[in-house]
Amino acid sequence: MAMAVRVRRMKEAYMLLPLISAGKNCNLLVKHTNFCPRLLNYYSKNSCADINRYSTVSTISTISEAVPESLVQLNIPFFIKSTIDKPEDPSHCWLNGIPDKKSLKDGIFLVLIAGFVDSSSITEANFVSVLEKVKFLQHRYPFLQIIGFQNTKIPLHSSDICTHLFRRTLREYISFPILLSNKDVLEIACEACYLMFSGSSPPICYGMEADMVILDQAIKDFRAQESETPKIMHHFTSTWVKRTDDFKEPSLCFPLRNLLLYFPGGISVDESANRLFLSDSNHHRVIVLDGNGMILDSIGSSPGHDDGNFESAKLRRPAASFYHAAEDCLYLVDSENHAIRRADLGRRVLTTLYPRSKTNKNSSIWRWSWILGKLWRRNDLDAQFEELNPDALLFPWHMLKSPNGDLLIFNYSCEMLWIMDLASGLIREVVKGFSNILEICEPLILEKSMLLNQIPNDWLQQQADAHSSSKRIPYVELMSSVETFLDQILICDPVGQTVLKYNRNSGSISSFQFSNLGILGFPYWSSSPLERVCAADAALAANSIDHLESFNLLPGRVDIRLNVDIPEYVDLIEPLGESCIWRQTRGAATEISEADSTTTSSEKVGVAQQWYDEIDHLAFSTPEIEATLEEGTMSLGEKIPEGKVEISCSVNSSPGTSEVIICAALYLRLKRDSDASTESRQRKAARIADLLNPGTRISRDVIVQFLLTSKRDLEGIIITRPVHVRLKFDCPNHPKADNSKDIILTDTSLNVNVALT
Repeated sequence: MAMAVRVRRMKEAYMLLPLISAGKNCNLLVKHTNFCPRLLNYYSKNSCADINRYSTVSTISTISEAVPESLVQLNIPFFIKSTIDKPEDPSHCWLNGIPDKKSLKDGIFLVLIAGFVDSSSITEANFVSVLEKVKFLQHRYPFLQIIGFQNTKIPLHSSDICTHLFRRTLREYISFPILLSNKDVLEIACEACYLMFSGSSPPICYGMEADMVILDQAIKDFRAQESETPKIMHHFTSTWVKRTDDFKEPSLCFPLRNLLLYFPGGISVDESANRLFLSDSNHHRVIVLDGNGMILDSIGSSPGHDDGNFESAKLRRPAASFYHAAEDCLYLVDSENHAIRRADLGRRVLTTLYPRSKTNKNSSIWRWSWILGKLWRRNDLDAQFEELNPDALLFPWHMLKSPNGDLLIFNYSCEMLWIMDLASGLIREVVKGFSNILEICEPLILEKSMLLNQIPNDWLQQQADAHSSSKRIPYVELMSSVETFLDQILICDPVGQTVLKYNRNSGSISSFQFSNLGILGFPYWSSSPLERVCAADAALAANSIDHLESFNLLPGRVDIRLNVDIPEYVDLIEPLGESCIWRQTRGAATEISEADSTTTSSEKVGVAQQWYDEIDHLAFSTPEIEATLEEGTMSLGEKIPEGKVEISCSVNSSPGTSEVIICAALYLRLKRDSDASTESRQRKAARIADLLNPGTRISRDVIVQFLLTSKRDLEGIIITRPVHVRLKFDCPNHPKADNSKDIILTDTSLNVNVALT
């Protein structure tokens, strides 16, 4: 056993053999040829002695041709740290966020150096592979700071760069910041690499071939070195504030969340019941609809991993699905959770088929752990993780059913295949390599590919930028995005963010016309539960406030009516339903339940009794606001004027300060006109960008460019426009009655006008 351990250590030492410089400082060097070693470099402890210096060094290498002495490279960790305070200048810019400044001193960083805005130095399949490694480690170690880095000669502020990164982020769900630089910092010849460093340890660089086991062990080693330092996890000023979300979403594409579909990733059908199952991947839900586009149901409420009924279950980027007619169940790929889920459509319950929990869910220990997990997430450095299995189900995307009943599960690039027994939910075999996979299931893959061959070439050509592939089966990454339904071929369009219908008889192609949108409810990304109202989070900053107003009122009942004016160039697709309205009170105001709102008491209530009544109301009411539209606020037959939306609610106000938060989701679409000129199309794209991005978190011009390159019908785009209104009340003490003992409650009506820009 001891000898085996020594041999393994010698192999590891050989893989980590450094290319040591002759000088005092050792900086990262890559020769400007087609050579790219497995291990690009190792920084000795002496490299931290003078981190601010640029160094010209020679490298001990097995290459016959010497490295030019004039080659000057920059210390990558220092360069990254120097850009944080100045996120944008002529030589560099940060996209998709900025690293946490507080963790720069003691944090552990993993830098992926690759071609994010071009694929010239690395094939698409290899890029997806290295990206999956980084994303997995990001999920496994929440304290790990992930950074992407690319040296490029393209103008940094080019709209082409941002448009390309938009598409890549949509497809790959890149949630970490990316640093672009036009300096001669580093040139990658043929492969990507990983650079790992921290505030107190020397950086280490690994080549693309470094597998996740090596990277996982490196992170543990860095963590062990940091064990005596203060904990580097997420710190809050208050101990009770919990993290608003344990799932990082790309900040670059925040505005696109307000599209009805946000990267449709897969589709399957049940022809006998006229049902379609559409994976709205980046909205973390599966939409059930009929052949006419009417939405029937929705599976999933928000990003996460929870089983339960459809309204409370959580998914993370669902992709391919398979309908099992005998069971009336939908099997679906839960990509970012590395899981296979099973949706019982009759009972409307979602469960996890794989992986199965090893913990007994009936035990009190499991229940207590579940409660603690709901209250806050463990973020201490001593958290224990299971041993890493490199053959485990990681980032599955496609799924087919084999003739013998097995589930064939592929990753996005089709370089990994997991063969799962459907009855037991166990993985029987793992196959690596596209050529080896074709030997097993080439007929099934070709059957899907033949459907794509019937699609017009101009549409497929548009997908080429987003789905470049060097495999002998073109567009294999799209095989989960196409399905037959009657005499039509249904296609998920991940570029245009829509679903298309191709009629095989007439050869015509058209967009799906969705209806019954209210069944989707209020979007999770626009809501603000009470713990989110007080907590600070980057994602919350994207929810801009449309209207903020303060009132001085006497205590009592307050009837509120919001009159929302929508822009004249858009149409409201469907009337606003209660399922798309979200209300909440804070401070000295409480909601009125439906039963209480039907009658108004004129009795004078003592202060003490009112205080106890409010405590009882808070103790036995649900967290969600139960206020409903007042039936008596409008006369019968009165019609809401065109271009206006009305929202009503009622609250009880008490002495002190309070706030009423009212949010709604309006489904809008541009009005159609006959002007098809280029100027008109640009104007329409600009209007959509304004509706999608009221907070201007990202350049309006980039969104316009992205919409124009999709070449889709801009007037057919459905926009989920969130409305966010906050009303603040300041109420004095209750007026006293003539006997100076009782108090008087005052009824107030408020009409608030809100204009959407």
